[in-house]
Amino acid sequence: MSAETPAASGQFTRRRLQFRAWRGQRPFWAGLFIIIGGLPIAYFPYANLQIGHLTLAMATTAGAGSLIIGVLLVVLGVSLWFQKHIRVFAGVAAILLALVSIPVSNLGGFLIGFLFALVGGAMAVSWVSGEPPEQEPRADEGAHGGAFPESTDYGPAEGAAATGEPNDLSGTSPANGANGRHSAG
Repeated sequence: MSAETPAASGQFTRRRLQFRAWRGQRPFWAGLFIIIGGLPIAYFPYANLQIGHLTLAMATTAGAGSLIIGVLLVVLGVSLWFQKHIRVFAGVAAILLALVSIPVSNLGGFLIGFLFALVGGAMAVSWVSGEPPEQEPRADEGAHGGAFPESTDYGPAEGAAATGEPNDLSGTSPANGANGRHSAG
């Protein structure tokens, strides 16, 4: 290798920065938490624990329900990565599936899957895309720092003020003859 040969670490750094930019534009961590929550919910009802020569099966009568809940959570997590506009739906669905997994799937994958899916769903609902802040007007613009408009001409008056009628919609104005009392009908 010569000194002019580009280093391989530049390729790694570029890919890492691309992944970082991609991850920052979507609810990545929410999707990851939901996926991690779906795996134990789907796995534990089909797992067999070996203790010496003793096999302990954790199967439930709703094993198929556990598998469906776990697979749906994984699909919702992956969907959050690639379709960020469904974040509210996916977050609410993940929270509901996590709650349903408590009675259906060994206390929601022994509370591990339940907690991950619940936190991931909450993160998905609360995520907003990071938009750059709008530029604020400079302080030297106008006499009032740009806070007030230069002219106060608002055009012709509209509504009740233009016709000379009182603009009281409460029905309690003495001009209405109500003498301060509300009319209920």
